[in-house]
Amino acid sequence: MARILVAEDEAALRGHILRALAEDGHDAIAVKDGGEALEALLAEKGRFDLLLADIKMPVMDGIALALAAAREDPELAILLMTGFADQRERASGLEALIQGLLTKPFSVADLKREVAAAIDAKGRGREVSAEP
Repeated sequence: MARILVAEDEAALRGHILRALAEDGHDAIAVKDGGEALEALLAEKGRFDLLLADIKMPVMDGIALALAAAREDPELAILLMTGFADQRERASGLEALIQGLLTKPFSVADLKREVAAAIDAKGRGREVSAEP
């Protein structure tokens, strides 16, 4: 399955997302803001299949993160999430960079479906290596 980086500032939702992704066999790690996410992407260059990021986060928001991530790894699938209408509007100009926008609140089924679609859209559904 895929290796996924989750950037979400709400701890309870981070845990919920990680559990749902693990149920589908994904190797997911989570960070609490966009700055930590960018650091992880740079440190693990090319080792993530998907970035799942909230738009509204401290340090670096999801849109700035998506722009930086796409610049660093053009093959990375990017799926954004938000519960705010104004943030959805901000993301509307990113169609060329992101594979989708997940609206909060979402169900586990919605999350799993959107993650699978985002990975498939980028063609990055490679098997995760067992090597560290």
